[in-house]
Amino acid sequence: MEDIVEEIKVLGHELAENVRKMIHEGNVRRIIIRDEKGNTFVEIPVTVAAATAVFAPILAAVGALATMAAKFTVVVEKNPSGGPSQAQQEQT
Repeated sequence: MEDIVEEIKVLGHELAENVRKMIHEGNVRRIIIRDEKGNTFVEIPVTVAAATAVFAPILAAVGALATMAAKFTVVVEKNPSGGPSQAQQEQT
């Protein structure tokens, strides 16, 4: 099955909260954050984001990115099944 790809436009002050919600959805495989010119700032694989010990520093980095630009595009790759990715299932 192919992954579902969504692009979401967000303002800088909404960035960290949106990323936090996406990570908690459970069916997200990868999150890519780009500025309004299309430059990629960060790619977050879900296998890294799913680990609780790594979660807080990732959100801190995303929060710091929010100060760099006013508008961002968040590209979200999801599993079409809507359930946890294979990598997430292996971690449990």
